Amino acid sequence: MFGIYLKRELGRRKKAALVIAMGLALGIALVITVNSVSAGMNQAQDKVLKSLYGLGTDMTVTKAQSAPKAGSSQGPSFKFGATSSSSSSQSSDRVNTQGGQALASSLVTKVAGQKGVSSAVGALTLNVTKVDGSFTQGKAKSSTTSGSSGSSQQGGPGGGTGSGGSGQPQVQGGGANFNVNSYSVAGIDVTNQALGPLSTSKISTGKTFTATQTDAKVAVVSASYAKSKKYKVGSTFKISGTKFTVIGIATPTSSESTIDVYLPLKQAQTLGDAKNKVTTIYVKATDSKQISAVKSTIQKNISGTTVTTSADLASTVSGSLSTASNLASSVGKWLSIAVLVAAFLVAALLTSSAVSRRVREFGTLKALGWPSRKVTRQVVGESMVNGLIGGALGIALGLAAAYAVTAISPKLTAQLGSTGGGGGMGGGPGGQGGPGRQTASNTLEIALNAPVSLTTIALAVGLAVTGGLIAGAMGGWRASRMRPADALRSVS
Repeated sequence: MFGIYLKRELGRRKKAALVIAMGLALGIALVITVNSVSAGMNQAQDKVLKSLYGLGTDMTVTKAQSAPKAGSSQGPSFKFGATSSSSSSQSSDRVNTQGGQALASSLVTKVAGQKGVSSAVGALTLNVTKVDGSFTQGKAKSSTTSGSSGSSQQGGPGGGTGSGGSGQPQVQGGGANFNVNSYSVAGIDVTNQALGPLSTSKISTGKTFTATQTDAKVAVVSASYAKSKKYKVGSTFKISGTKFTVIGIATPTSSESTIDVYLPLKQAQTLGDAKNKVTTIYVKATDSKQISAVKSTIQKNISGTTVTTSADLASTVSGSLSTASNLASSVGKWLSIAVLVAAFLVAALLTSSAVSRRVREFGTLKALGWPSRKVTRQVVGESMVNGLIGGALGIALGLAAAYAVTAISPKLTAQLGSTGGGGGMGGGPGGQGGPGRQTASNTLEIALNAPVSLTTIALAVGLAVTGGLIAGAMGGWRASRMRPADALRSVS
């Protein structure tokens, strides 16, 4: 009887049922859309943090930042020797550790031994600034220059000084041209590549390091750097006179890499004159829920270091990704709640209004012997069906909206700030590869997706049932108050 009556009443009131279902559907669709976009934002932020940290890394340990010494040089300097009056080309490399901050390699073992630490790996990040100079028509004085990435200077004919101003090459009786280019180098522990800078990339061509190549003159280069320099597996290049052979080309798996060249740690230490030194220690905790406790333990037991977690890094990410994420988590959240409350309220009022128009029907049923609970059950059943229909429509609309966002894949930018640590921040390891490079390294572009999880679908179904119950409760309460006499009074 219940099913037959339910089917007949829903068929008679299709328009009213559709209005109630559509109200619930819009609220549920908005919840699905906001949840899926928020999940996409979180995935995008994870990609940004992985590009800085390395896959599986929970925190980094760097040397505490110290104020620069008075009178210290602000840029790399280069010495060019005197040449004859004929044309001459010279090249010079300047290799600096990232930010000039380094830790003793022995601290890697000490950090790994702290309570709550699963493993720790050290890496040394270098900034290499290469200057190529060409001197013609005269004799170039032995001089010192400080340049920036990609700069080019030319001395005027007749013995002028380079247009770069103070600190640029000085030429007498001739001209000088030079180009300055910067790139980043990371020395990694080849015996443990699961943590550290190379862990966020996969080898697309060639091979990675073997555990025996701890001091080999071999290199893995990023795909973008290999393309710009036209490197391939087997190519060779020099850094400060040392020749390296490219054995592999790495492609980032999360976002654009901030490292151009990867070398065995010992080779990087030799190039940077940083024997037994590292700039960053990558740490993996035994339990991700204990990251804050592990951070406190390391800071307490190892002085002179800065420990930075993914939460610290997330607070430094700005740009459209951060803005959109904040909007989705704040405005989107409250907007979803407001729309849902409105949808539930409208459904309840419409159901109550529909019951009021059925006074004669319910009064007659009570006169025929139907108890109030049976009338209430009938109204709640109709409301539940309307809620489930609304849930189905809402899920369909929400999935369509999420699919549209994923198909469009709007681009969001993430600008990476500094937490004050000595390394691993500000664009990730190697992010200080010269003024021209730093801007590019500190800004990442992420494509936004809107994944819909089973949890979100379950939430939508739960909201549909809740909406149906609320509307049914309102209508059932109204129906239960009707008396058989109300049916007689409604007859005119």
